[in-house]
Amino acid sequence: MNQNIGSSFDDFLAEQGLGEEVPAAALKRVISWQIAEAMRLQKVTKKALAERMHTSRTAVDRVLDQNDPGMTIATLTSAARALGQRVEVRLIPDPDLACP
Repeated sequence: MNQNIGSSFDDFLAEQGLGEEVPAAALKRVISWQIAEAMRLQKVTKKALAERMHTSRTAVDRVLDQNDPGMTIATLTSAARALGQRVEVRLIPDPDLACP
């Protein structure tokens, strides 16, 4: 009998030791994509965003690199703010992780 039938994706990630890394990477990807979309809609270049953020174009490249796991929330927030946006991170109760 297959022991994985009925298990969740979260269970799989935990078994692989990726329980925290994957959601964080997914969050980074979404925010990077949203920043890129805001840039596209506002017709803001990388150079212009870098100037608004008071940083280098290389830093903007890292913000937009969806696979860069080292990007801080502060830097993502700075990029969002430079585009008239804000980053919102919040806690949501998970019934599968109920504390005693």
